[in-house]
Amino acid sequence: MAEQKSGQSSARITSTEPKNELHQELPVDFPDPFFRGLHHVIRFAIRVLAVLMVAVILWGVGDVVYIIYERLITPPILLLDINDIFYTFGGFMAVLIAVEIFINIRLYLGTNIFPVQLVVATALMAIARKVIVLDFDQITPMYLIGIAATTLALGITYWLLRKSSDQEYPEH
Repeated sequence: MAEQKSGQSSARITSTEPKNELHQELPVDFPDPFFRGLHHVIRFAIRVLAVLMVAVILWGVGDVVYIIYERLITPPILLLDINDIFYTFGGFMAVLIAVEIFINIRLYLGTNIFPVQLVVATALMAIARKVIVLDFDQITPMYLIGIAATTLALGITYWLLRKSSDQEYPEH
């Protein structure tokens, strides 16, 4: 009986230890009830953002289908010129960027690490989309230099992050 009581007391001790939960920056067992409530609200808001991002993805897929349909029924029927193809690529890239943002949200909710490399890759994809749909007749040289500098900075950042993770976790 004494062993059973000591087993129960050790179970109680382990149950009062802090939970190993995700995102300790928003703990659900925060001592101040006001902030604990706010943490619950923020966690719920992140889940709402995930649902809304899925809606945006589905809307974007519908938009891509509509773009392709609209471009194919415009004379000459069933032919796309290079501008139509680039416009369609822009729609595809927008959907893929939305998918990447959803993955960022899912990783944020499901892990305790912020996926910096994925965020930079998403930004690279967004700038690539911008480059694909650029109208070179409408942009200024300074704008083009800004796009180039942003692309270069993101590319170097991604390369450094990738190099760092490869050194940290080498493949065998």
